[in-house]
Amino acid sequence: MSTATAPSPRLSGPSGPSARRVIAVVVLVPLLAALALWAFAWPAARTAPRDLPLGVAGPAAAVTQMEKELAAHQGAFEIHRYADEAEARAAVEGRTVYGAVVATPRGPELLTASAASPVVAQLLQQAVTRQAATHGAEARVVDVVAAPAKDPRGAALGASVLPLALSGIAAGAAVTVLGLRGVRAATALVGAAALVGLAGAGIAHSWLGVLAGDWWAEAGTLALSTLAVSAGVAGCAALLGPAGIGLVALTVMFIGNAFSGAASAPQMLPEPAGAIGRWLPPGAGTTMLRSVSFFDGAAATGPALTLTWWAVLGIGAVLVGDLLRNRTEHRTPAAGEREPVLAS
Repeated sequence: MSTATAPSPRLSGPSGPSARRVIAVVVLVPLLAALALWAFAWPAARTAPRDLPLGVAGPAAAVTQMEKELAAHQGAFEIHRYADEAEARAAVEGRTVYGAVVATPRGPELLTASAASPVVAQLLQQAVTRQAATHGAEARVVDVVAAPAKDPRGAALGASVLPLALSGIAAGAAVTVLGLRGVRAATALVGAAALVGLAGAGIAHSWLGVLAGDWWAEAGTLALSTLAVSAGVAGCAALLGPAGIGLVALTVMFIGNAFSGAASAPQMLPEPAGAIGRWLPPGAGTTMLRSVSFFDGAAATGPALTLTWWAVLGIGAVLVGDLLRNRTEHRTPAAGEREPVLAS
């Protein structure tokens, strides 16, 4: 008579896959926290003018003297020379420079545009006022393009970056999770972005009054900014799978949002943060929104092209991913189609 062998007791403790999950959580969470702290705290701690476009105008001798004094701020300003005050004012209104110092018989006159960046306008005012005081003069400040009275510090516009980024990420992730593909996915992305643009313009312009430009241009800018992110998320997911959602989401939130320069200006961030931020949707969207809202669309072409490329490439990736998936499904026979062959 055979004797049954008693099963050996299992050792307590985490199994292999469970242990790997624990290690992944313990390692990845601190890494994400460190990345977030670096992305947000580093630019804030190193905020300073770096090749900030600044104009000078007036008599040749006075302009030369101003250029020498401004050059003492090594690497802070990128000097543009203009013939007179009218030309310098046009450069400020066209967003070629953030401000201009005009030499007059009464002393220096500073032209600023707080709508472009209240932080930069304040910085220029302090620098020029201090410089004029060393010569016993008083600087006169003229705000050529003023920030709206309901948002003098630009806080509301800067706060719009995060909601737009989150809306784009949510729309792209929803399209992926719901299994929308091809033209249906593209239609959903465009429709969601359009509604976000209308809602955003209704809140920021019509209700809060923090935007002051053409209503439809602002709505289009907000919609394009959202579509750039959502199409990027859905397109990357269509090619890489669910991991694509996390890849684009981390890039937009930790890099694009932190390097956007919305709170100050791209030229106030340490390099290469300022340059990187202008190529990502949050930075490009903020710059374009300032242009269409306060400067009649001046200097909006560059950021508009950046957002358009993100949207076009993202939707293109959605369509390409659908084609590749259809080909794979057609090439792989279903289980029911293989059974008769195996049975025979």
